[in-house]
Amino acid sequence: MYSCYARIFCLLSTTMWFPRVSLPGLAAQVPFLSSSPPTVDQAYAQSPVARNVFAFQDGNDTLTPKDLIELARPGVGIANTAGDLVLVPVSKRSFEDKRSGSFLPCEPPSNPQASLSKSSYPVAGKHSGLIHARSATSSLYVIALTSTAETLDAEPGILLGIFPTGTVSNVRYASKAGFLVFSDDVYADGSLTRALGYLARPQTALALHSFTVQFDRNQHGHWQFGGHFVNVLKDAGHHTPVEPFGGIDDFDVSEMYIVYTTKDPKLPEAWHTKKNIYLVDFSGNESPRELTSGRQGATHNPVFNKQGDMLAWLELDEDGYESDRSKVVIYDLKKNVRYTLTQSWDSKGISVRLQFSADSSFLYLTAGDFSRIKVFVLRLPETPDVSTTHPDFPPSYTNPQPLTNEGFASRVQALPNGRVLFTRSSRLGPNDVFILRGLGLPQVALSRTQEPVLWHGAREQVTRFTAEYLQTKGLGLSEDFFFERAEGNSVHGYVLKPKGPQDVWGDQWSVRMNPAIFAQQGYFAVMINHAGSSTFGQAFTDAIIKDYGGRPFVDIQKGWEHVLRKYPGNQDRAVATGGSWGGYAINWIQGHPEYNFKFKALLNHDFGGVPWEPKTWDLLREHNPAEIVHKWSTPQLVMYGSKDYRVPETEAMAAFHTL
Repeated sequence: MYSCYARIFCLLSTTMWFPRVSLPGLAAQVPFLSSSPPTVDQAYAQSPVARNVFAFQDGNDTLTPKDLIELARPGVGIANTAGDLVLVPVSKRSFEDKRSGSFLPCEPPSNPQASLSKSSYPVAGKHSGLIHARSATSSLYVIALTSTAETLDAEPGILLGIFPTGTVSNVRYASKAGFLVFSDDVYADGSLTRALGYLARPQTALALHSFTVQFDRNQHGHWQFGGHFVNVLKDAGHHTPVEPFGGIDDFDVSEMYIVYTTKDPKLPEAWHTKKNIYLVDFSGNESPRELTSGRQGATHNPVFNKQGDMLAWLELDEDGYESDRSKVVIYDLKKNVRYTLTQSWDSKGISVRLQFSADSSFLYLTAGDFSRIKVFVLRLPETPDVSTTHPDFPPSYTNPQPLTNEGFASRVQALPNGRVLFTRSSRLGPNDVFILRGLGLPQVALSRTQEPVLWHGAREQVTRFTAEYLQTKGLGLSEDFFFERAEGNSVHGYVLKPKGPQDVWGDQWSVRMNPAIFAQQGYFAVMINHAGSSTFGQAFTDAIIKDYGGRPFVDIQKGWEHVLRKYPGNQDRAVATGGSWGGYAINWIQGHPEYNFKFKALLNHDFGGVPWEPKTWDLLREHNPAEIVHKWSTPQLVMYGSKDYRVPETEAMAAFHTL
């Protein structure tokens, strides 16, 4: 089963009837009961809905949809080797200018942001490389940055060379070797000069390949660009990054080699998720060397240690299943030994990115844990003598210890002097960059004990891109809740209060489905992490398989009952919306009035074996909303787009015509 943004959430509102626009399909609400609540009829009679008075909530204290779209969207922070400069790409959209733009703030440890522009990457010291793409070519610049505690200045960029295409992407720099590694689209002959604009495979004859080109300083200290491009994957039958979701985390560079993940070239990629890890030198003269066992499923995020003699990557066991449990695999290049490190750890969904400590004695990673993505640290053992998937290590080597507890962390990077850089978003705002200090203490403790170690070191927030703008919006009115299932285990959910299939509702910022937007208009947003949600253990994630219309709806029903008991209100004023599997869920709810949700309106958007197999066909019919359309009766808004290739728009059209 494919993993996508498969969520459903419900909306309620307060008894304080704030004026608002009646959004199609979203107007019905469940009011809170105040200390002296009016009756349902009284509240409705006083409401803008009954009086046909519609005024949208706006102002400095309200986060509106327009604010959400125009709000700065920071990417992830990337530090230079010295760890005293962090580059953060940021994009913004302006309704007044009718355009979008990107720039690159550079953040010294205690400095306000300064614009650098476009995509960039650290090269050496306080020099930044910048590739500016045009329609037919891309230009390479090097920019020198000077900073103090108060200021940051960028010298004018020096043009060093031209790439023959305008589609250069995913740039990494091997500073000691003096090579840039990047990806671009090419035809079957592997020629970069014949590459065209970016078009996704397999709809075209183009493939995404990795290239190298020399880029270093000469004997006089001046930067120079080689201009000779080497396709290191030519004739290998490989393409990396792996589309549609792959990017710069699909490969890494040492001072001698490139390590990368690619779809298994011997298998038809439409039916398989299996990916292999390979090692290739910068020259491309040697054939790529496979490092995986050949018995794995998908692989992600291969990374080198600083010394270049050890590798780590994430590996799934099952081919064809994207939401299988990710496990950390270590490959010792000196011993030629591969072993699985977290075989016994129910990781609840490891996400990219892995990172070795400077001395390769620890591994940092981000992983899901009860709707958060936390930064963890894991002690590394001595390499076994033989390759194994089930090594006999003490728990201190197999169970990572958390270093953070809030939000969605990403892009972990080890810095000098025992520091770790990471980027984090939360329900309170988009990405910002943070540094963890004092990591030596838990690492020393981990090396002396087999027991879990709690870390209480310092966490420094480096950037505050949106904090000033959001501080008056009142976004902190949210809480977690848990309710018991019949089997006795707990299910988790979120509630965002108004002022006055295998994904997760997490402590994360989103510009696609942001419940805060509804809460800011007076609605009470409820999100339930039903069976199939990630970050609560692999068994819970797997519980949706072959039961799409079963257990998840038991969880949603029990969660909804829990919410209505805890926040008593008028159940006749509630709506639900969902996308992807959530779009399917809306249609399933339509045909099951016995669920007793009593939603007054529904909204679905982005709505999913091989149907000619008898078992699959029986399963699809069992959970097919089309089999029960004679029970549909609730007003429903249907939204769709042609860019969601996994859930074709014909599904939405069929639902619309059915309604």
